[in-house]
Parts: sequence; structure tokens; C-alpha cells
Amino acid sequence: MVKQSIFGRIAQLTKANINALLDQAEDPQKMLDQMVRDYTNNIAEAESAIAQTIGNVRMLEDDHAEDVKAAQDWGNKALAASKKADEFRASGNPGDAEKFDNLAKVAIQRQMSSENEAKAAEPTIATQNDVVDRLKTGLDQMKAKLNELTAKRNELVARAKTAAAQTQVNDALKSIDIMDPTSEVSRFEEKVRREEAKVRGQQELAASSLDAQFNQLEDLGEQTEIEARLAALKHGASPAALASGSGATPKAGGAVDEADFGKL
Repeated sequence: MVKQSIFGRIAQLTKANINALLDQAEDPQKMLDQMVRDYTNNIAEAESAIAQTIGNVRMLEDDHAEDVKAAQDWGNKALAASKKADEFRASGNPGDAEKFDNLAKVAIQRQMSSENEAKAAEPTIATQNDVVDRLKTGLDQMKAKLNELTAKRNELVARAKTAAAQTQVNDALKSIDIMDPTSEVSRFEEKVRREEAKVRGQQELAASSLDAQFNQLEDLGEQTEIEARLAALKHGASPAALASGSGATPKAGGAVDEADFGKL
């Protein structure tokens, strides 16, 4: 039963279609890791069982060799006893001759027993050697399958890592597309332009205020000159003398009607 169990497990493992199993697996990498562990354990168990079987065969072979040697020894003893009986018979001692003939018969009987035991063990030894050969072949197939599994597992892990890296890159590219960095730059550029425009507006406003201040100063200077000329006229200065001092057109402090000059 133990040998049949070993054969069944070896046959099942060596006939397994790895690709078909992977197609059915939800997580191929985990399944392959488990299969590698299972195969490794099964190989260790098979090696132990095969080693035990080989040991049993070698014991049978040792027993067979002992039986063969024992048969040869008993045959030699039977021959020696027969010769001794012949010697005694030739010397006229039939009693001792009969004794050694009986010893020769006992030796022959034990020789035959050893020969029978050796012959009976030979078919079992041959069968067990055939079993050992098949177990060794199955074990080699299991080891080859384990190597195939390990290579497949390593390939799958490498592909999974590559796919994960590509997915990460693709996700990063998608996030960049969603963020649209060019639009962020455009918004920042628009903000800078607005700040620059604000500065220009402030500068322009400041310039307008300064011009108004200068205009006020000019109006004040002109009004002062008018007052000065009026005062000079009141003190008897001639209009010609007053005109030579400036080419500016006099402006009265209040509204003046041009018709009033006709009354002068």
C-alpha cells in the first residue's frame, strides 16, 4: 500500500499541467509558492520512502548472497565428507565410511535448502529492483517538475513586479494629466500679470496726482503775479512796465465778463 501510494503521488505530480492550474488560480504566484512547497515536501517524502525501499532490496540481496555462499559451503562440505567416506571404505572401515556418507547427505540437504532460499528470493529481488528503478525515474521527474515550477514562479514574480511598476507609472501619468500642470502655470502667470497691471495702475495714479500738484503750483504762481501787478498799478506803475515783466495772460480770481471792458 505504501508503494502504491508513492506511485500514485508521483504520477499525479508528474502529470500535472502547470499552465492549466495557473489558469484556474485566483493568485498564481501564491499558488505556485504553495505548489513549490508541496512538491519539495513530496520529493523529500518520496526520497525517504525510496531510500527505505532500496535498503530493503539491498538486505534481500545480502541474504541471497549469503544463501548462495552457504549453498557453496555446504556443497564443499558434502564433497569433503563423501571423499572421507570413500577413504574409510577403501581402508576397510565401513562404519566410519557410513558415518561420513551420512554427514555428506546432511550437507547436501542443507546445500539444497540454501539453494532453494536463494532461488525463492531472486524473483522478489528482481521485482524490488524494478520498483526501485521506477521510483528513481518518478523522483527524477518530480525534481524536473519542481525545477519547472520554480522557474515558472520566478518568471511570474518578475512579470508581476514589472506590471506593478508599469501600473505605478501609468497612475502617475494619469494624475499628471488630471492635474494639467500647464493650466497651473497659466493661472500663476495670470496672477503675475494682474500684479504687474496693479503696479502700473498705481504708478499711473501716482503720476496723475503729481501733475495735478504741479498744476496747482502753476495756478498759485500766476495768481500771485496778478496780485502783484494790481498792487503796482495802484501805486502808479505804467501798464507797459508791468507787461514787460511776464508774457502770461492775467486771470482774475473771480469770473469776469468781457463786456465790462467796454465800459472802461
